[in-house]
Amino acid sequence: MTVTPFHLAIPVSNLEKCRTFYRDVLNCEEGRSSEKWVDFNFFGHQFVIHQTDTLHKTTPKSNPVDGKNVPVPHFGVVLNWADWKTLASRLKKENVDSLRIILSIVFYSFASSFSKIDSIDK
Repeated sequence: MTVTPFHLAIPVSNLEKCRTFYRDVLNCEEGRSSEKWVDFNFFGHQFVIHQTDTLHKTTPKSNPVDGKNVPVPHFGVVLNWADWKTLASRLKKENVDSLRIILSIVFYSFASSFSKIDSIDK
């Protein structure tokens, strides 16, 4: 299957904290940047974080999917199981808060993977 890369830009309230997370924890290669934004290679896709002082505060929303509450909005990439386990181990080693939430938001794969995520978190 050939996948066409996508471009996604999201607002962030702390550019340096987010830059560190995507670059150093998720190992996304950093591309171009300025004082207000940073490009990353997000598993072959272009992902950009933009500093903003006007983030909209909303109540978190979710929808049930296969018996689990999936946050809305969310985005992700589909990883093979070996890459998924490597990433999950790295996040756990880095003591990333809310490991289960990050895995389900950032790397939501297939509904059947949720039971595998549960086993990683235990």
